[in-house]
Amino acid sequence: MTQKPTPLNSIKVSGPIPAHLARSVIEETLRNAILDGRLPCGTAMRQQELASLFGVSRMPVREALRQLEAQSLVQVVTHKGAVVAPLIEDNSAETYELRMLLESEALRLSIPSLTNTDIAEANAFINALEQEKDYAEIGRLNRLFHMALYSKAPNQRLLKLVEHGLNEEERFLRFNLEAMGLGQMSQADHRELLNLVAQKKVEESVLTLRNHLMRGMEVITQYLSGLEAARKQKT
Repeated sequence: MTQKPTPLNSIKVSGPIPAHLARSVIEETLRNAILDGRLPCGTAMRQQELASLFGVSRMPVREALRQLEAQSLVQVVTHKGAVVAPLIEDNSAETYELRMLLESEALRLSIPSLTNTDIAEANAFINALEQEKDYAEIGRLNRLFHMALYSKAPNQRLLKLVEHGLNEEERFLRFNLEAMGLGQMSQADHRELLNLVAQKKVEESVLTLRNHLMRGMEVITQYLSGLEAARKQKT
């Protein structure tokens, strides 16, 4: 009897994994598969299946799933166990409000320590975004641009929370950019922000970032409202 294919079949593991690297390899492999859509929202992440797939015990799998849960990529559902978390839904406004608080503080703390090299790296991400047409890559570059600006914030816990929010947005953009008509996004906001950051204008930079995130929140909220209205019309 032919075995029914599952999303986990899309994950290829080459050779045995050294025990001391097992957790990090599993985490990174699953993270990439979630971000690029090979593991869709709601996919069950059963520990024994994953342990067999990677050729390891359940312990590193359990640790990897905990890390992915902390990154908002996996969630534990009653009676189902760990599953791939949903994309941004009807709480997008709350998500962006939290992002504004966290990212504003990260930027404020980071700017004084940013170097010319950091500014050049952020500028390179903008240049790449202006040329990129692949939706998955646009989401990734957007995340990397923002993290380049926040990277020198000394509060590592804050940076982890910020990156989790950007991970969630990256997943959403990967699968919705085309439908939102935002494939070729203007980089005017990013360039204005980077220019202020390069001049070490902290408060002006923070205000520009907040305005940028506010516009993003409005676009996503309108898009999700349209989807909800369309669903209601069908029912």
